[in-house]
Amino acid sequence: MQKPRSSTSVTHSALGAALLVTLVTALANPLRAQTPEQRRLDSLQLRLEDAEAMLEMLQQQLATEAESGVRTRSRVGFELSGRVLMNVFTNNKETNNADVPMYRKQVPDGSLKGGMGMSVRQTVLGGALTVHDVLGGTFTGDIDVDFFGGQVPSPGGRTFPLLRIRTARATIDWGRSELMLGQEQPLVSGLNPLSLASVGAPNFSYAGNLWLWLPQIRYSLRSQGALRYGAQAAILAPTSGDPAAVFATGFDNAERTGVPFAQARVHLGWGDEVEGAEIGVGYHSGQVNNLAEEAQPSTAVTVDFLIPFFSMFEIRGEAFSGQVLAGLGGGGIGHNFGVDTLTPLRTVGGWAQLNYRPSPRWLIGAGYGFDDPNDDDVPQLLLNATQEFHVHWRPSGPLVFGLEWRSTRTRYAASDYPNTHINLAFGFEF
Repeated sequence: MQKPRSSTSVTHSALGAALLVTLVTALANPLRAQTPEQRRLDSLQLRLEDAEAMLEMLQQQLATEAESGVRTRSRVGFELSGRVLMNVFTNNKETNNADVPMYRKQVPDGSLKGGMGMSVRQTVLGGALTVHDVLGGTFTGDIDVDFFGGQVPSPGGRTFPLLRIRTARATIDWGRSELMLGQEQPLVSGLNPLSLASVGAPNFSYAGNLWLWLPQIRYSLRSQGALRYGAQAAILAPTSGDPAAVFATGFDNAERTGVPFAQARVHLGWGDEVEGAEIGVGYHSGQVNNLAEEAQPSTAVTVDFLIPFFSMFEIRGEAFSGQVLAGLGGGGIGHNFGVDTLTPLRTVGGWAQLNYRPSPRWLIGAGYGFDDPNDDDVPQLLLNATQEFHVHWRPSGPLVFGLEWRSTRTRYAASDYPNTHINLAFGFEF
């Protein structure tokens, strides 16, 4: 059985055939002016020049296709990216999730404590394309997926992870305005801490980081220049944050209200547009039904900031104050209502992370996050706080390594319950 020829071999064969046809045509169709010998030489010279031009054009096309790597049916270049990541992790106590723990479980003394494991399900794959002059602007489409959508019930467990869509966006940029449709983080909390240990769920989840990717329609206006300001608004899919069924799904307690989430944000930025500083203030509004099917307001005021300084440092973080916020990614430590399932749960939280980059190969940083529900609303969990320290190393080429230490303390009515998580990450990026 013959092997299929590569695209490069086919292209080279086509170039050879084109050159041969040109030479044959030159010999079979001599010009009628001048002497026969002169006509033959001139005709051959013209056709050789045409063949050289054709060869150059085909070579340029081949080089362009080689650079783009992947092409879609519409012949638009499609760029692939990703990070293949293996994590080795330990916990000294029982948590809600072994490889990416968010809070400590309240378990009696003598029960299961902790352990050690390994996983590759925080591997991330992405693709993007860009098309100019679409409705007068530049269109960008991108999608990111990982394998953190659960695992197949089997002896393999975490080694048989399920694919999951993280973000999927279609964006048209007109320079000073932008329209985005798709799935993305909430408009009012679009920043995440840097981490190689918490990729499937961002660091400080259930401890001050509202992050859940939601379908939405978003419109943005912004100025340009050294000092930049802008305003954004979004309509988002309502969600209560309650677990869905394994396969068939119904409406959750936010969707049953029939009211979408709405968010707005204003921001101020300065410095370089690519790596500059930005501070934003946002507002979130929605509704979620309690156990009595009474619609309760879901609201929040948020602040976010990303500020580089001294060329090698940056501080980033977010803060919020509101109620009924589990649907945005675990606000209220994953609860919308108090223990009576009727009272809207008020909460405040936030996180901050300081990062130091002494060289492009090294990143060193530390952070802290917390979520503190109002005790008067009788929450199931009274406080969840996490502190972390991380080191990232990119020694050569696509290789990446990371070490993260994380300490989480979850407060129940009886006492505080701590957990220590250590995570080693090994991988490569493309």
